[in-house]
Amino acid sequence: MAAETEGKAIGIDLGTTYSCVSVWQNDRVEIIANDQGNLTTPSYVAFTDTERLIGDAAKTQVAMNPQNIIFEAKHLIGWRFSDPSVQSDMKLWPFKVIPGPGDKPMIIVRYKGEEKTFSAEEISSMVLTKMREIAEAYLGQTIKNAVVTVPAYFNDSQRQATKDASAIYGLNVMRIIIELTAAAIAYGLDKKASRKGE
Repeated sequence: MAAETEGKAIGIDLGTTYSCVSVWQNDRVEIIANDQGNLTTPSYVAFTDTERLIGDAAKTQVAMNPQNIIFEAKHLIGWRFSDPSVQSDMKLWPFKVIPGPGDKPMIIVRYKGEEKTFSAEEISSMVLTKMREIAEAYLGQTIKNAVVTVPAYFNDSQRQATKDASAIYGLNVMRIIIELTAAAIAYGLDKKASRKGE
């Protein structure tokens, strides 16, 4: 258990369209820029004949490879394939979603010449891993722990699915918090830090 609490923890806002990562450092929250210098990273995963791309590199593939670019995976987390909102969203996506075991929505892509199936949690875990890599490059150390935000409307099943997504690539989620709560905490910490400097 001690290993799970060692080292810095990062904050990840796993967004539907964009994600970002931060760390508490120098008495303030620092939002970490990605390798393109952007403070937010597209929550996109692209599959090609040769590689898997995440973030900005994935988003650039949209025009060339739309059926193999996954975005808005967060809309599928914790839902059933037969749910009306999933059926409605599917009409807007160029990628294919099919029912999996237990009516779980599964995403079909072509990757390295083969048809592959991924859950929304697996796609989200790829984005979470990218966020961790951005933080590790900035901090110069391995990161194992994170606090991840979810929307206020997420139910317990969706929150657990987000936590499960984090665990796929070995990220220990110390806490899942609501996005608005995270904003309030950050505001409070910023005010406390600015008073400390007075």
